[in-house]
Formats: sequence, structure tokens, C-alpha cells
Amino acid sequence: MWRPVLTSAAVLLAFAPLAQADEVAVAVAANFTAPMQKIAAEFEKDTGHKAVLSFGATGKFYAQITNGAPFEVLLSADDETPAKLEKEQAGVAGSRFTYAIGKLVLWSAKPGYVDSKGEVLKKGEFARLSIANPKTAPYGQAAMEALDKLKLLPALQPKIVQGENISQAHQFVATGNAELGFVALSQVYVDGKLTSGSMWQVPGTLYSPIRQDAVVLNKGAGKPAVQALMTYLKSAKARAVIHSYGYDLP
Repeated sequence: MWRPVLTSAAVLLAFAPLAQADEVAVAVAANFTAPMQKIAAEFEKDTGHKAVLSFGATGKFYAQITNGAPFEVLLSADDETPAKLEKEQAGVAGSRFTYAIGKLVLWSAKPGYVDSKGEVLKKGEFARLSIANPKTAPYGQAAMEALDKLKLLPALQPKIVQGENISQAHQFVATGNAELGFVALSQVYVDGKLTSGSMWQVPGTLYSPIRQDAVVLNKGAGKPAVQALMTYLKSAKARAVIHSYGYDLP
């Protein structure tokens, strides 16, 4: 059910053995894939510890964690799931903090297809609108909130196609299976630039704030590598990477 899908590059500094290099198993919300890949590589270079990363929907990670999956840290796409894990004593009390604040965008792989005000939604001249599963993915829930506030949900509901997580929702649009979709800004934006296609950044007034929290899970309690990663996520270097993908910083 659970399995690591990506690890950082195996690069160790000369001083790393002195720090008793170790691995830390991290469950990472799919929207944070690209920035965490970069952070994990730098984390290994700087500390000698290796972050073994798995990517997916926050809701599915919650189910896996409560069923004994050996994750030591969760980087969630919301703040509710880490708080719930902490309350249920599956997370280490006091370890939780917000590492990023996400932004929702309407995106198409086609340049010029999505206008700067999102009027393309009201016109409805498309066959499919991709979103992440709102039951397990906070960005999918945010998309449904936005459509509801725009009073477009009844009209567009038949056109919605759901990805298992935000990565799959993005893939549906990238491959042309959906003309447009709601994705995370971080998936289509780097260093102040849209990487491809066209987008509308959804106003924050249309959905609840996407505060993304990290929490140490019970299997990671007291482990130096785990604590090193949590500290590293708060470092200037990590925060610069996070900000470069369009996230706001707490």
C-alpha cells in the first residue's frame, strides 16, 4: 500500500559520518513534490541524512499512517490532518508547524486558454474540468469551495473529472485529457514565472487558507535525522526554495 517513490541523491559531505547519517521516511503531499525534491537533495548534502520521500494525497496518507505505515514525518497539504494525528496521539505533541501556505490556480496546458479573470469557467466551453479528489486532497476541497462561491458548481459538476491527488489532476490537464483544471500554483510556477500554458490565480477569498503543516509521527520520535529535517525545513535555504514555487511563508 505504501512505498517510497523517490529518494534524494546519495551525496554525503566529508563531515557527515561524524553526524551519524541516517534516513528519515517522509510522507509528502503531492503538491509539494518539486520543492521537496530540491530540499531533500540539499538536506542530504548539508547534513548527511537522507530523506526517503513518498508522494500522495493527504487523506490517503492519514489512512496509511493510522494503519501502521512506517512514516516518520508527514508534510501535509492542510493543517487539520497533522492536528488530528497529534490529537489521536499518532503524532508527537508540539512538533507541528506550518511550512508553507498554498495557492490554488486554474490552469490549462494551452497558452491563452485561461484568461486573467477566470471567465473561461463561466463560458463553459470545455468538456472536462480536472480537480483532485476533494475527500482526500485539500486542493480538491479548495477547488470545490471556489466553484461553490462562484455559483458555478451545479453547471460544471457534470464536467468535473477527479484525480486521486493533485499530481494526477495536473496530469489530466498536461496530457490533454482535460482542457483545464484546478491545480497548485507550485506545479506550474517556478522563480516568478509560469512554466507553461495559461492560468488564473484563484483569489484567496474564494477558498479556505491552505495552511500546510508538518508533524513528526510517533515512529520518528526522538530520532536525530527526523529532528534535523524538521529544523532544516525552517532554514533560510529551505524557505527560499519553498517561496520560489509560489508558496507564501508563515
